[in-house]
Amino acid sequence: MLDTLLPFLLIAPPLIYSLLSLWCGRAYLGRKKPPCDFLPPVTILKPVKGMDADSFANFASFCTQDYPCFQMIFAVASAADPAIPVIERLIVEFPEADLELVVDERIYGPNYKVCNLINAFPKAKHDIIIVCDSDIRVRTNYLQEVCAPFTDPRVGLVTSLYRTTGVLGAASAIEAMGFTAEMVPNVMVALRLEGLSFALGASMAVRREALERIGGFAALVDYLADDYQLGNKVHRAGYRLELSDCYVESILHRESLRNILSRQLRWARTMRVSRPGGYFASGITQPFPAALLAIALSRFSATGFTAAAILYGCRSLVTLIYSRSFVGDRLFPKWLWLLPLRDCLAFATWALSFLGNRVAWRGHWFRLLPGGKITENHSHGTR
Repeated sequence: MLDTLLPFLLIAPPLIYSLLSLWCGRAYLGRKKPPCDFLPPVTILKPVKGMDADSFANFASFCTQDYPCFQMIFAVASAADPAIPVIERLIVEFPEADLELVVDERIYGPNYKVCNLINAFPKAKHDIIIVCDSDIRVRTNYLQEVCAPFTDPRVGLVTSLYRTTGVLGAASAIEAMGFTAEMVPNVMVALRLEGLSFALGASMAVRREALERIGGFAALVDYLADDYQLGNKVHRAGYRLELSDCYVESILHRESLRNILSRQLRWARTMRVSRPGGYFASGITQPFPAALLAIALSRFSATGFTAAAILYGCRSLVTLIYSRSFVGDRLFPKWLWLLPLRDCLAFATWALSFLGNRVAWRGHWFRLLPGGKITENHSHGTR
């Protein structure tokens, strides 16, 4: 009897988690939102280093917002940065927009993105500050959606989910499907079970008052996961965090699988040191090792394969529902055949995250310290 039940017991945790994520996603993303016309002035800080895929179109999407008053500040560290001509072209083509370029090489700590934010922040005119990555593209209602929760003075930060609707080959599809198959469902479960206590770096809007209470951007400069730390510090300062219903678009370019896995490993190791207990526990929700164990410990019997098939049938259905109904990324069912491989790589990344503390980020090597702080290994490069 135990031999018969064991495969099904092994798949139970990821199977239950998958169904839980579907329930949480339907409860949150399927709710009706009250109308809101709260439109406070906004400053967008855009830290930039180098070129991303379609940089001009990404930047231009912020310039065409259906919003009465906003400022956008681009922050780069070097006058030789190849993104500067693109930003200068943007300023010329959108003369009606309040755009500014700050070039400042001053360094305050190992997180160079945060250094750019520190250098740009004195130019910010408004009390709602939005930090948005350079590879992000938004719809014209983005600012309306992101600012709506600030009508409640208890809200200190609003963050946004992100997705990718266009991929260039299987490697980028593996990265993009991670947003739909893992990131968004995980956020939905966290939101339902414990509330939001972190931010997602693609888009973060924060009150100036809340930012100053935690010590400004300077409080983040020693951390790699500045997004997680910003949200967590604002949360611990007594403010409420909200999740915007407006997805932002992460624009991917064609990359090798090796580069993608290196980035995934950096994220994994960063989360391991930021939330060690929760990150370790997340291993039991990994579907790929559960399916393998169900097959192997059943001595490759029909029962083991049946259990694995049930798990991946359910997971495929949940991922398809997320893609078509909740995220709207149009990746599935076209790329559904890659889901087991993506899960295999996700498990490998999870396991490897415990075997080292070095990460590569934008041409630099860093060593992760307990709590998420970093020190740079200068022998591997300079800014």
